[in-house]
Amino acid sequence: MKAEVQLISSDTIKPSSSTPEHLRHHTLSFIDQITPSIFMPLLLFYSRDVGVAHLSNEERQTRIKKSLSEALTRFYPLAGRIKDNFHVDCNDEGVHYVEAKATCKLSEFLEDPNPAEHNKFLPYELDAVNELALAVQLTTFDCGGIVIGVVFAHKVLDASSFFLFLNSWAAIARGSSNVATPLFESATIFPPVTVPSFIAPRGSPGKEKIATKRFVFEGSAIAVLRDKYSSDDANIEYPRPTRVEALSAFIYDRFLAATQPDPNKLYSLSHVANVRTRLDPPLSENYFGNISLATSFEISRDTEDVFQRIVLPLRDAMKKVDMNFVKSFQESGGSSNFFLENLERYRKGEVVALGFTSLCRFPVYEADFGWGKPVWVASARLLYKNLVGFFDMKSGNGIEVWINLDEEDMAKFEVHKELLACVSSAKVSVV
Repeated sequence: MKAEVQLISSDTIKPSSSTPEHLRHHTLSFIDQITPSIFMPLLLFYSRDVGVAHLSNEERQTRIKKSLSEALTRFYPLAGRIKDNFHVDCNDEGVHYVEAKATCKLSEFLEDPNPAEHNKFLPYELDAVNELALAVQLTTFDCGGIVIGVVFAHKVLDASSFFLFLNSWAAIARGSSNVATPLFESATIFPPVTVPSFIAPRGSPGKEKIATKRFVFEGSAIAVLRDKYSSDDANIEYPRPTRVEALSAFIYDRFLAATQPDPNKLYSLSHVANVRTRLDPPLSENYFGNISLATSFEISRDTEDVFQRIVLPLRDAMKKVDMNFVKSFQESGGSSNFFLENLERYRKGEVVALGFTSLCRFPVYEADFGWGKPVWVASARLLYKNLVGFFDMKSGNGIEVWINLDEEDMAKFEVHKELLACVSSAKVSVV
C-alpha cells in the first residue's frame, strides 16, 4: 500500500570524538575511482519491540543517534566529504540524519510492498550526488514500528564494507563489546590512477522510465531450477549449479525470452565478485572500501543448453577474478577487456547488458540495535535499468530478486508464464 511520509526534523550527526590529524586524508583506491558517483540504498524494517526492555520511539531515536556518533569515530571517512575522485576529507562534518513519520501501520505497508514506494524512506534521491558518504532517515509507523533508511556513497564503500559498518553500529547501540575494527588500506593494495574521462566519474543516469519489481523464489523452486540446469557432462567438477548460478541463468533466460533479442545486438551478463576472498592470501573482510569488481561475458547463441550457455561461462568468469584480473583493469584504465573490445558497440547502443549483484550469504539480517533483528530488509527503485539484485529471505533457502528494467521490458517480463510458475506470493511477516 501507499504510505504518506512527513518529514519531522533533520540533524547532522558528528563523530563522538575528533578524527586525529594524521587520519584526515582518506585516499580513494583505484576501484573506488572507477565506481559511479551514486548513492546505494538499504531499508531495515523493525516491528515495535514487545519485550521487557520496551523502548519508546524517542528512546530508540536517541539510541540510534548516539550509537551512530560513536560508530563514526571508527568509520571516520563516513563523516567526511568526498573530494575530486581522489580522496575523502575526513573533516568530521558529519552524517545527514532525518526523522520522519509514516501515516500507516508497518503491517499494512508490508502486506504488499511496492519498491517504488520505498524511496520515500530514504533521505536523498539516489542521483542527488553530493560530497556526503552516508545519510540516514528514521521513519516511524503509527503502530510504533520503524524503518531505518540508509544511503551510502558507492564511491567510498561496497556492500561488504557497508554491512561491516552497519553491524558495528548496531553492536554499539546494543552495548556489545564485539565491534569490528575497519582497515583503511585499500589504496595501498589498489593504488589510485588517472582514470580516463569515458570511465569515471559517471554522471546522472538518463531519462529512461524504469520499473522496479520484487520476485520471491522459495527454496523449493530454486532447487527445481538447479536440477533443471544441471549438466550431464561427467567431466564437469560441479555439474549442479549453485542457487545464485541457477537463478542468474533463469532470470537472464527469461529476460531474453520476454524481450525477443535483436539479432544485430550483442547480449552480455555481468556479475559482481568480492575481490577480498579471491586474492592470495585473501584479504580480511574488515578491509574498507570498494574491493569488488564486475566481470562480464557475451551470451552465446550457439546452443540452447542453459548450463553451457550461461552457467559455465558465469562460473569461468568469476574464477578469473584475482589480482591479475585487477591489474588488467588498472592497465586498461578501469575497463574490462570485454568493454574495451566492444566499446564502439556500447557507444552505438548495440550492447544489451544485464548486471547482477548477489547479497546472498551477507549478514543482511544481523543489525540488532537493541530491539531485535529486522523483520525485513529491502532495496528501492534504482537509477539504472537492467540491474538485478539477490537477497536471501530471512528464513529458509529462498531468494528475493529485485529487478530494474525499462518499463516496456518489465511489462513483458513480469507476465512471462515460466517466471510466474516459479515465483511465490510470500508475504513479509512482522512477527
